[in-house]
Amino acid sequence: MTTATPHPELREEGSTDALPVAPSLGISLDAARMPRRSTVVDARILRIAALAIALGVVAALVAQVLVALIALVTNLAFFGRLSIDEASPAQHALGAWVIVLPVIGGLIVGAMARWGSRAIRGHGIPEAMEQVLLNESRIPPRMTFLKPVSSAIAIGTGGPFGAEGPIIATGGALGSLLGQLLHVTGNERKVLLAAGAAGGMAAIFGTPVAAVVLAVELLLFELRPRSLIPVALAAVTATGVRYALAGTAPAFPMPDVAEPGLAALACYVAIGALIGLVSVWVTRIVYGIEDAFEKLPIHWMWWPALGGVVVGLVGYVAPATLGVGYNNIVDIIGGHLALGALVFLCAMKFLSWSIALGSGTSGGTLAPLFTIGGALGAIVGVGIVAIAPQLGVDPRIAGLVGMAAIFAGASRALLASVVFAFETTHQSAGLLPLLGGCTAAYLISALSMRNTIMTEKIARRGVRVPSEYAADFLEQVLVRDACTREVISLRTSDALGDVRAWMHSGKAEAQHQGYPVIDDSGRVRGVVTRRALLDPAHPNIRRIGDMGLREPVVVHGHHSLREAADHMVANDIGRLIVVGETAPHPLQGILTRGDLLAAHARRLKEAHQADRHIRLRGREPQAQG
Repeated sequence: MTTATPHPELREEGSTDALPVAPSLGISLDAARMPRRSTVVDARILRIAALAIALGVVAALVAQVLVALIALVTNLAFFGRLSIDEASPAQHALGAWVIVLPVIGGLIVGAMARWGSRAIRGHGIPEAMEQVLLNESRIPPRMTFLKPVSSAIAIGTGGPFGAEGPIIATGGALGSLLGQLLHVTGNERKVLLAAGAAGGMAAIFGTPVAAVVLAVELLLFELRPRSLIPVALAAVTATGVRYALAGTAPAFPMPDVAEPGLAALACYVAIGALIGLVSVWVTRIVYGIEDAFEKLPIHWMWWPALGGVVVGLVGYVAPATLGVGYNNIVDIIGGHLALGALVFLCAMKFLSWSIALGSGTSGGTLAPLFTIGGALGAIVGVGIVAIAPQLGVDPRIAGLVGMAAIFAGASRALLASVVFAFETTHQSAGLLPLLGGCTAAYLISALSMRNTIMTEKIARRGVRVPSEYAADFLEQVLVRDACTREVISLRTSDALGDVRAWMHSGKAEAQHQGYPVIDDSGRVRGVVTRRALLDPAHPNIRRIGDMGLREPVVVHGHHSLREAADHMVANDIGRLIVVGETAPHPLQGILTRGDLLAAHARRLKEAHQADRHIRLRGREPQAQG
């Protein structure tokens, strides 16, 4: 029995996958099973990227179809004409009959949910998140047409929702469908889902960067080249198609504004914090309304119709709350609404949207939140101007900050909120206020509630949604820094009888469940288990080298602990032999599951142990005389 010796300097180069090894004395370590070195990307990304580009084209076309379908339903319901030209329900002349239309829409959506798919209820993003986290991104194919049709009916009959949520869900369903038709991994299917969703959002608003960031923050839960590249290509492609079909004008045109001063910037950050607090209460109220519907003694199929009653009543009093209402956002950030109009629009839109969403109908949350938050921000901005005009606050920028901050607080998609507001307005002067205001809203939200408007629903079903995207700690630690160096090994020349006597000696080192076997030159020849050593079928006169040795499953010192951990899982073992990289590949140590856990001690220390490393010397006390 021998103990491993310290290893020589290791050469830094990647290892290759190895071939299976026959359990014999003459095996070569070069053929032993060894983990593949991690790479940033591989050739498969070219295929996934090509599929993502195709998805971008399809998602952009589907987005245009959804917009046309919403316009068609709107024209039929409110104006009695067969047309796909853009139309606003606020211009209707139906009088009190407008109350009936959202109810009819709710009845149709409820029936589609009951006999089509219950997953069409809501705004779609939580459902997509759930499929990513629990079902390997496998969305039922019927969602590719049920979601857009149900959303078009709900919005076209006056529902106070945006088209962005449904197209994000539809694009994701298209990507998932493609990933189910082709031979891809679960991770690649997730990337295709996110690519379709990003393509859909980019096609609606012309916001490729925001679409990519939103996909990262709400669907991918990671920031890796193998996922980022396809999603970005899909978003760029979808935006290019949108530019070709609808032009390059910003989705929410806004007058040019001046760069804010220091005092104004501080006010915008404070506005963001206030809107962040509002976003917390908005989330709680929406789910409180949903809980109230759950207590109703009628089937959930009828709930959207009940919500439609409120939508119709509010729409009768405030026609601007009906439909997507993108023009409301333009009016808010353009400074076209007086204070009273802003207060009225904010209150009525929130009342209509929160009850409709809580009832379980189909539609997006982005546009309503932007309207509510934008109006609140503009209200506060107008108030600051009236009280302290010297601060230099612009109500239009305040509205822009409020619009983005409420989404940042409600969804915690911080960067997506900032970039989205910039890309939809093309106002570079708003970037700094947006970053400050959205960060403040994000902070307040993170301190005030555990889940978000996107995750609360699935969290209640027991789904744990990642909230932080940190670098893999195991990827940062090398095997040579974590393995056990003092390894008890056996030699091929050891007599089995002597080994058995040693194993019965009661010594601690003789109680291990497995031992590496080396030859007289120090090369690893295999692994033998305690069970095999004590098997009475082997006569005592045999030497260890004559036994059938298990093929060595090895790592080099330059492998990461992540590569080693994956290697353990792939081979269903709890320890790996660490060998040198140069011939004769001497045994250098052993890596166990316990070593992997022990490696996290440094991470926990860095996260929780507060130390002072530089101390400022105070004044020496003066002597008392």
